[in-house]
Amino acid sequence: MPIEAFTDPDNSLLASKFVVPAAPPFMVARPALLDRVTEGVQAPVTLITGLAGSGKTQLLASWARSGAVNWPVAWITLEQGDEQVTTFWTYVSEGLRRAGVPVPVVPGGVVTRAVLGRLAAAVADHPSPVVLILDGASQLPGRDWAAGLEYLLSHVDRLRVVLTGRWDPPLPLYRYRLAGQLHEMRTADLAFTLPEVDRLMRLHRVDLAEPELAAVLERTEGWAAGIRLCACALQGSADVRSLVGTISGDQSTIAEYFVGEVLRLQPPETRRFLLETSMLGTFSPELAAAVTANSAAPRMLAELTRVNAFVQPVGAGTGMYRYHQLFAELLRAQLAWSEPDEVTLLHQRAAMWLAARGHLTEAAGHAVRAGDWGGAAGMVIDDYAFGDLVIAGSTGRLGALFAQLPEHLEAPEAVLIRAGLAYGDGDHSRAAEQFTYAGKLLGARGGAFGDGLTLACLLMRLLLLPYGPEAEQVAQLAPAAKALLEGAPEHRLARHPELRMLLLAAEGLARSGSGSVDEAARALAEAAETALPGAEAVRLSCLEHLALLEAYRGRLGRAETIGRQAVELATRCGLGRDRWPATAEVALAWVALERYEIESADRHLRAAQPLCGPGVTGPAPTGFALVRARRLQTRGELRQAVDVLAAAGENSDGAPRWLTGEIRLNQARLLIAAGRVGEAGELLAGCPERATPDAAVTRAAVLLAQGQPAAAQEVARTVVDAAGVPAPVALDAWLLLAMLAAGREDAPGARESLRRALRVAAPESYRRPVHQVWSELRKLLRDDERLAWQYRSLGAASEGGAAVTDPVVVERLSRRELDVLRGMAEMLPTEEIAASMYVSVNTVKTHVRSILRKLSASRRNEAVRRARSLHLI
Repeated sequence: MPIEAFTDPDNSLLASKFVVPAAPPFMVARPALLDRVTEGVQAPVTLITGLAGSGKTQLLASWARSGAVNWPVAWITLEQGDEQVTTFWTYVSEGLRRAGVPVPVVPGGVVTRAVLGRLAAAVADHPSPVVLILDGASQLPGRDWAAGLEYLLSHVDRLRVVLTGRWDPPLPLYRYRLAGQLHEMRTADLAFTLPEVDRLMRLHRVDLAEPELAAVLERTEGWAAGIRLCACALQGSADVRSLVGTISGDQSTIAEYFVGEVLRLQPPETRRFLLETSMLGTFSPELAAAVTANSAAPRMLAELTRVNAFVQPVGAGTGMYRYHQLFAELLRAQLAWSEPDEVTLLHQRAAMWLAARGHLTEAAGHAVRAGDWGGAAGMVIDDYAFGDLVIAGSTGRLGALFAQLPEHLEAPEAVLIRAGLAYGDGDHSRAAEQFTYAGKLLGARGGAFGDGLTLACLLMRLLLLPYGPEAEQVAQLAPAAKALLEGAPEHRLARHPELRMLLLAAEGLARSGSGSVDEAARALAEAAETALPGAEAVRLSCLEHLALLEAYRGRLGRAETIGRQAVELATRCGLGRDRWPATAEVALAWVALERYEIESADRHLRAAQPLCGPGVTGPAPTGFALVRARRLQTRGELRQAVDVLAAAGENSDGAPRWLTGEIRLNQARLLIAAGRVGEAGELLAGCPERATPDAAVTRAAVLLAQGQPAAAQEVARTVVDAAGVPAPVALDAWLLLAMLAAGREDAPGARESLRRALRVAAPESYRRPVHQVWSELRKLLRDDERLAWQYRSLGAASEGGAAVTDPVVVERLSRRELDVLRGMAEMLPTEEIAASMYVSVNTVKTHVRSILRKLSASRRNEAVRRARSLHLI
């Protein structure tokens, strides 16, 4: 195509097109980006694209003024209309001429491809490379100007073209990119950093602390024009720090910029699309199409992204989009002002589309923003996500959505959500109140309920059973909940694997509350073992409750291991003293005191005491009172010990039945020791656990104190002859039989009973019960060396760590960790273990640390001993 000559005979060219823009008064130096431009012009093509107002022109102008290269630099500012080949090439030739590159004049004013060749030859003959800056060229429509520029680049090695604009020019960029001839700078590269925001604010005499600067950077996403507009808005204000939080896209100066630079350029259909999708946050083209009822959504989003219209992809290959925060705020404000009813409809469409595809949190969020609280609650319950509220409470993603849930709502699903949130936040009384209210509303509604709602109600009932008077209902509720869970849709259970763990935890706590100790321990151990990341609070609750249960059952080794795991988990979670696992500390104090490790017991009691004060409910304060009373008894302070247990018996809200029963039995034994046998008998007569083995032993002690040794002998013998009696109960029974035999001067019988008692005490190093009768049985021990050795061995076992029998592995070792553990057992050095496993020494060390943590050991040999007792190796 013929091209007119590169001359300006009538001086019609605008001189301003060739002038490098002057620096604005609030110019922030950006040396790192200037260096990148200098690096870029070493290649034939440099492309700088970004949002409107991202600082493209100012960056290039600053570079041109800096003299970074000692080459001719031709600056040309282009705008719409300059795409005409005559105009474009006239400006290019004049710009080169003004930069000192001699461009030939063509007689007759017409240029063909040969003329472009002469222009290429003129640039090629110049002694140094030539930089041609085409500011705004990327936005020129058409392809003819770009075809000529491509021809010029292909024939001139010394030409360095720098193009700027909001989108890519119609050049074969892929070809330059593959050949290593293209240097690119995009929106992300142009974004301001925190120090640059600080410098710009200071140039406007706005003094902000780092948190406020970070807030400005986050809101503007490093967008230069946005930061500048914020600085203008803050300039001169007496309280700039409080104003930072009010910056939004619908602020007048920012809104004017968006309207003038972005919206004005879009056709009506695109403007409508932008408004309707602004309330979506991060979204896919399919969601945008569903909300706007516009099947062209994918094409429109791709085009908006291409032209940098403040729409950008999220992540690589995700197919998701989002708007710049400030731009989205402007669009939402305009939509809310012009069509407020449309906002609700759009949110409802988004909620329905997202819910149908399993995106629960996003769906519920849109339902909430539409004001449909009942619908949002129903989505959570129908999706089997109620357990998430129970685990995380109002701090979780779902819980945060319902933070403003109106109190006056009478939709049963919404009230049930309030109950779950209250439970997750630790307010069990409010949870019970709201759950009762939800039950009344459901009863009034009548009819059949969905499985999600039924399961949520069953879960809530199980969770609240330990805190109510109907704990024994767990035997009916737990199987029903499990059956319902097994029949739930697999795709929903896959999204909410926490449900099974929650049901086990709820069952364990409820069975503990009803006094079913063995079933409770089984369920709690399984719940702790299957706990998932994010459910640390539930796992911690299971571990500490299980530790106390195991201490009660006489399995001191297991109780100690599980209690330590609870404390370590609390440490890893960074819990403060106000949220520390007091029940675990009580369990550890219980274990230490039974082993007569007084210093350790006192230390754990001190750790638990601040969390077991007045007003605290649950097992921790009751267990604390029990251990403290036993500690007082070891000091001979019987009256104070009795008072402690009496107060605990009157204030045992939320404590499981087995623990309140233990309080009463220990109180009765203390009354016997204090000589108040009548009171002990009355207390024992009122115990609902009169038929249990531990109550029988206490009754035998009362009979002995009342002067009925034969009756006491008969009752105690019945206990030791029974099968499956817990170790601490059997120990007390054998010690009582030894005392009875000693009382009737039956030395052989006393020795045999004491020998049996020490045999029961040995595996778990029980010393406190033996120590309590030491004074009465001392002669037997002194006269019998074998008994004395048995008694002394209790202390040795305690100092070396008691064996752990019938273990519950709460945190399993991986296959690799077991391999390392076997190497440790063979006393192999770390290097040999690493070589045998074909891993690095550092990897073995990491496994060793994990093994020590999981086995609650401080040294390798201790870990090996514990692993052998657990039958792991």
